[in-house]
Amino acid sequence: MATLTLYFRFPLSLRMAEEMLAARGIVVSHEAIRQWALKFGQEFANQIRRRLPRTGDKWHLDEVVIKIAGVKHWLWRAVDQTGMVLDVLVQSRRDKRAAKRLLHKLLKRQCRAPRVMVTDKLPSYGAAKREVMPGVEHRQHKGLNNRAENSHQPTRRRERQMKRFKSARQAQRFLSAHDQIANLFHLRRDHVTATEHRAARARAFEMWADISGVATAA
Repeated sequence: MATLTLYFRFPLSLRMAEEMLAARGIVVSHEAIRQWALKFGQEFANQIRRRLPRTGDKWHLDEVVIKIAGVKHWLWRAVDQTGMVLDVLVQSRRDKRAAKRLLHKLLKRQCRAPRVMVTDKLPSYGAAKREVMPGVEHRQHKGLNNRAENSHQPTRRRERQMKRFKSARQAQRFLSAHDQIANLFHLRRDHVTATEHRAARARAFEMWADISGVATAA
Protein backbone atom coordinates (compact mmCIF):
# COMPACT_ATOMS: atom_id res chain seq x y z
CA MET A 1 0.00 0.00 0.00
CA ALA A 2 1.36 3.41 -0.95
CA THR A 3 -0.11 4.78 2.28
CA LEU A 4 1.93 2.43 4.45
CA THR A 5 5.04 3.08 2.38
CA LEU A 6 4.90 6.72 3.49
CA TYR A 7 4.01 5.91 7.10
CA PHE A 8 6.64 3.24 7.70
CA ARG A 9 9.40 4.68 5.54
CA PHE A 10 9.40 8.22 6.96
CA PRO A 11 8.91 9.66 10.49
CA LEU A 12 5.41 10.93 9.82
CA SER A 13 2.46 11.26 12.13
CA LEU A 14 -0.81 9.69 11.03
CA ARG A 15 -2.26 13.11 10.24
CA MET A 16 0.81 14.13 8.24
CA ALA A 17 0.48 10.95 6.16
CA GLU A 18 -3.20 11.74 5.66
CA GLU A 19 -2.42 15.25 4.40
CA MET A 20 0.37 14.09 2.07
CA LEU A 21 -2.01 11.63 0.47
CA ALA A 22 -4.73 14.29 0.23
CA ALA A 23 -2.28 16.50 -1.69
CA ARG A 24 -2.01 13.65 -4.21
CA GLY A 25 -5.79 13.36 -4.51
CA ILE A 26 -6.05 10.28 -2.27
CA VAL A 27 -8.70 10.73 0.42
CA VAL A 28 -8.14 8.50 3.44
CA SER A 29 -8.52 9.20 7.15
CA HIS A 30 -5.68 8.99 9.65
CA GLU A 31 -7.65 6.35 11.57
CA ALA A 32 -7.77 4.15 8.46
CA ILE A 33 -3.99 4.49 8.12
CA ARG A 34 -3.59 3.45 11.78
CA GLN A 35 -5.78 0.39 11.30
CA TRP A 36 -3.92 -0.63 8.13
CA ALA A 37 -0.59 -0.31 9.94
CA LEU A 38 -1.87 -2.55 12.74
CA LYS A 39 -3.25 -5.11 10.31
CA PHE A 40 -0.39 -5.33 7.83
CA GLY A 41 2.72 -3.93 9.53
CA GLN A 42 3.88 -7.03 11.37
CA GLU A 43 3.11 -9.26 8.38
CA PHE A 44 5.30 -7.08 6.16
CA ALA A 45 8.03 -7.04 8.81
CA ASN A 46 8.01 -10.85 9.09
CA GLN A 47 8.43 -11.23 5.33
CA ILE A 48 11.30 -8.75 5.29
CA ARG A 49 13.02 -10.58 8.14
CA ARG A 50 12.87 -13.85 6.18
CA ARG A 51 14.12 -12.33 2.93
CA LEU A 52 16.97 -10.12 4.06
CA PRO A 53 20.49 -11.59 4.29
CA ARG A 54 21.51 -13.20 7.54
CA THR A 55 22.43 -10.70 10.23
CA GLY A 56 25.94 -10.36 11.66
CA ASP A 57 27.49 -12.30 14.52
CA LYS A 58 28.39 -9.27 16.65
CA TRP A 59 25.52 -8.04 18.79
CA HIS A 60 25.36 -4.50 20.20
CA LEU A 61 22.81 -4.20 23.01
CA ASP A 62 21.52 -1.04 24.63
CA GLU A 63 18.54 0.21 26.59
CA VAL A 64 16.91 3.63 26.65
CA VAL A 65 14.20 5.07 28.85
CA ILE A 66 10.82 5.93 27.36
CA LYS A 67 7.83 7.47 29.12
CA ILE A 68 4.49 5.75 28.56
CA ALA A 69 1.43 7.35 30.18
CA GLY A 70 3.80 9.10 32.57
CA VAL A 71 5.46 5.84 33.68
CA LYS A 72 9.11 5.06 33.00
CA HIS A 73 9.76 2.02 30.77
CA TRP A 74 12.89 0.72 29.15
CA LEU A 75 13.28 0.01 25.46
CA TRP A 76 15.91 -2.70 24.98
CA ARG A 77 17.30 -2.99 21.46
CA ALA A 78 19.91 -5.19 19.79
CA VAL A 79 21.64 -4.42 16.48
CA ASP A 80 24.41 -6.18 14.60
CA GLN A 81 27.74 -4.67 13.53
CA THR A 82 26.18 -3.12 10.42
CA GLY A 83 23.38 -1.43 12.35
CA MET A 84 20.62 -3.84 11.33
CA VAL A 85 18.07 -4.14 14.13
CA LEU A 86 17.87 -7.68 15.50
CA ASP A 87 15.00 -7.19 17.94
CA VAL A 88 13.42 -4.86 20.47
CA LEU A 89 11.75 -5.45 23.82
CA VAL A 90 9.80 -2.92 25.90
CA GLN A 91 10.01 -3.68 29.62
CA SER A 92 9.29 -1.92 32.90
CA ARG A 93 12.57 -3.06 34.48
CA ARG A 94 16.25 -2.56 33.89
CA ASP A 95 17.65 -5.51 35.82
CA LYS A 96 19.14 -8.96 35.28
CA ARG A 97 15.73 -10.53 34.67
CA ALA A 98 14.94 -8.00 31.94
CA ALA A 99 18.34 -8.54 30.30
CA LYS A 100 17.78 -12.31 30.35
CA ARG A 101 14.42 -11.90 28.64
CA LEU A 102 16.08 -9.94 25.87
CA LEU A 103 18.85 -12.53 25.40
CA HIS A 104 16.38 -15.42 25.33
CA LYS A 105 14.28 -13.61 22.74
CA LEU A 106 17.33 -12.89 20.59
CA LEU A 107 18.53 -16.51 20.71
CA LYS A 108 15.07 -17.77 19.78
CA ARG A 109 14.79 -15.34 16.87
CA GLN A 110 18.36 -15.58 15.57
CA CYS A 111 18.70 -19.35 16.15
CA ARG A 112 22.34 -18.91 17.16
CA ALA A 113 24.52 -17.21 19.72
CA PRO A 114 26.70 -14.25 18.70
CA ARG A 115 30.46 -14.35 18.39
CA VAL A 116 30.76 -11.15 20.46
CA MET A 117 28.28 -9.20 22.60
CA VAL A 118 28.94 -5.48 23.11
CA THR A 119 27.15 -3.48 25.82
CA ASP A 120 27.59 -0.51 28.09
CA LYS A 121 28.66 -1.06 31.70
CA LEU A 122 25.20 -1.94 33.06
CA PRO A 123 25.88 -4.95 35.36
CA SER A 124 22.63 -6.65 34.33
CA TYR A 125 24.12 -7.57 30.94
CA GLY A 126 27.06 -9.43 32.40
CA ALA A 127 24.94 -11.26 34.96
CA ALA A 128 22.42 -12.35 32.30
CA LYS A 129 25.10 -13.38 29.80
CA ARG A 130 26.86 -15.61 32.33
CA GLU A 131 23.66 -17.63 32.70
CA VAL A 132 22.30 -17.57 29.15
CA MET A 133 25.43 -17.44 26.93
CA PRO A 134 28.44 -18.21 29.15
CA GLY A 135 30.81 -18.96 26.25
CA VAL A 136 30.24 -15.71 24.36
CA GLU A 137 32.85 -12.95 24.49
CA HIS A 138 31.46 -9.89 26.25
CA ARG A 139 32.89 -6.41 25.76
CA GLN A 140 31.59 -3.77 28.16
CA HIS A 141 32.56 -0.23 27.26
CA LYS A 142 30.36 2.78 26.60
CA GLY A 143 32.57 4.02 23.77
CA LEU A 144 32.25 0.72 21.88
CA ASN A 145 28.48 0.80 21.83
CA ASN A 146 27.72 3.88 19.75
CA ARG A 147 26.10 1.74 17.07
CA ALA A 148 23.39 0.53 19.47
CA GLU A 149 22.94 3.97 21.01
CA ASN A 150 22.51 5.58 17.59
CA SER A 151 19.84 3.01 16.69
CA HIS A 152 17.49 4.70 19.19
CA GLN A 153 17.41 7.96 17.23
CA PRO A 154 14.57 6.95 14.83
CA THR A 155 12.50 5.91 17.85
CA ARG A 156 12.98 9.33 19.42
CA ARG A 157 11.79 10.98 16.22
CA ARG A 158 8.75 8.71 16.15
CA GLU A 159 7.99 9.49 19.79
CA ARG A 160 7.83 13.19 19.00
CA GLN A 161 5.55 12.70 15.99
CA MET A 162 3.24 10.33 17.89
CA LYS A 163 3.30 12.51 21.03
CA ARG A 164 4.63 9.52 22.98
CA PHE A 165 3.46 5.94 22.96
CA LYS A 166 0.12 5.25 24.60
CA SER A 167 0.95 1.85 26.14
CA ALA A 168 3.80 -0.63 26.41
CA ARG A 169 1.89 -3.00 24.13
CA GLN A 170 1.48 -0.31 21.48
CA ALA A 171 5.17 0.60 21.66
CA GLN A 172 6.25 -3.05 21.36
CA ARG A 173 3.93 -3.75 18.45
CA PHE A 174 4.81 -0.58 16.57
CA LEU A 175 8.59 -0.82 17.01
CA SER A 176 8.72 -4.55 16.25
CA ALA A 177 7.19 -3.86 12.86
CA HIS A 178 8.81 -0.50 12.16
CA ASP A 179 12.38 -1.56 12.94
CA GLN A 180 12.24 -4.57 10.62
CA ILE A 181 10.76 -2.50 7.79
CA ALA A 182 13.47 0.11 8.40
CA ASN A 183 16.06 -2.67 8.02
CA LEU A 184 15.00 -3.05 4.40
CA PHE A 185 15.97 0.57 3.73
CA HIS A 186 19.09 0.51 5.90
CA LEU A 187 21.40 1.38 3.03
CA ARG A 188 24.98 2.13 3.87
CA ARG A 189 26.54 5.06 2.04
CA ASP A 190 30.14 4.61 3.17
CA HIS A 191 32.56 2.79 0.89
CA VAL A 192 30.04 2.61 -1.99
CA THR A 193 29.64 4.71 -5.10
CA ALA A 194 26.52 6.73 -5.84
CA THR A 195 25.62 4.23 -8.57
CA GLU A 196 25.91 1.30 -6.16
CA HIS A 197 23.82 3.12 -3.58
CA ARG A 198 21.06 3.85 -6.09
CA ALA A 199 21.07 0.23 -7.23
CA ALA A 200 20.73 -0.99 -3.63
CA ARG A 201 17.91 1.47 -3.05
CA ALA A 202 16.12 0.28 -6.18
CA ARG A 203 16.38 -3.34 -4.99
CA ALA A 204 14.93 -2.34 -1.62
CA PHE A 205 11.95 -0.64 -3.26
CA GLU A 206 11.42 -3.65 -5.52
CA MET A 207 11.32 -5.99 -2.51
CA TRP A 208 8.95 -3.64 -0.70
CA ALA A 209 6.69 -3.53 -3.77
CA ASP A 210 6.66 -7.32 -3.93
CA ILE A 211 5.85 -7.67 -0.24
CA SER A 212 3.27 -4.88 0.01
CA GLY A 213 1.69 -5.34 -3.42
CA VAL A 214 2.42 -1.76 -4.46
CA ALA A 215 3.79 -1.35 -7.98
CA THR A 216 6.96 0.69 -8.29
CA ALA A 217 6.94 3.77 -10.49
CA ALA A 218 8.07 3.24 -14.03
